[in-house]
Amino acid sequence: MFQEERIEAIMEYLREHQRMDVKEICDRFDVSRDTARRDLVRMDEIGLIVRTRGGAMLPTLNRAVTAYKDRMQRATDEKRQIGREAAKLIRDGHYLFLDTSTTVATVAEHIQTTDNVIVTNSIDIAAKLADSKSFKVHMLGGQLDLEHRFLFGATALAQLGDYYVDLLFLGACGISPDGLSYPHEEDGSIKREMIRRADRVVVLADHTKFGKQLFYKVAGLDDVDVIVTDREPEESMLRLLERHDVELLIVEGDNQHD
Repeated sequence: MFQEERIEAIMEYLREHQRMDVKEICDRFDVSRDTARRDLVRMDEIGLIVRTRGGAMLPTLNRAVTAYKDRMQRATDEKRQIGREAAKLIRDGHYLFLDTSTTVATVAEHIQTTDNVIVTNSIDIAAKLADSKSFKVHMLGGQLDLEHRFLFGATALAQLGDYYVDLLFLGACGISPDGLSYPHEEDGSIKREMIRRADRVVVLADHTKFGKQLFYKVAGLDDVDVIVTDREPEESMLRLLERHDVELLIVEGDNQHD
């Protein structure tokens, strides 16, 4: 097995277990301790892990999110399944917030209801909905983030102050015991205000978002009503979601126990 292949396998293990020691690497991949340490050094150099005494762990703080267009091009079948399942929660006449997530963009593709009023700060989601005569679309104003293609700032926040909705569909960059977190304070402040003004908060997140924590905390788990995902999270997170009365919807065709 080449180093690149081992690194990918180590990352897959860490996503599930959070930590891995040198002995475990040696046993799993039949390599020497020196080889295992070289793998960890390489992973540390490119920012994939934090080295610990005797092993490695995933970074507690995730710093980067790729550009919107790149994320949209890599939209997986799992994301589309999540969006399709989430869209089933919408009823005729519902008022909706759709945030800027690429997963939430797949909700816009699967809305089958009529007479909905939709508010968004995503220029791409607004464009997806522009040709439909089944609902009205309100686009928030403000300053445009060119890389991530969302509108933010005082104007957007002031506009949100005039709205109340039935459902908010919210993407998640990180879901941890502390709640929902995101890399950008500017976008995070918009999401926080949307949460305050929605009767029900629906978070869309593939399984890789569990256990991640980013720079800006937007909400605690008490603020979340539903999480739609593609795979059951680990037992400790399941218990935490139950404690906070968060409903978990897992899309059909998921592979919970790979």
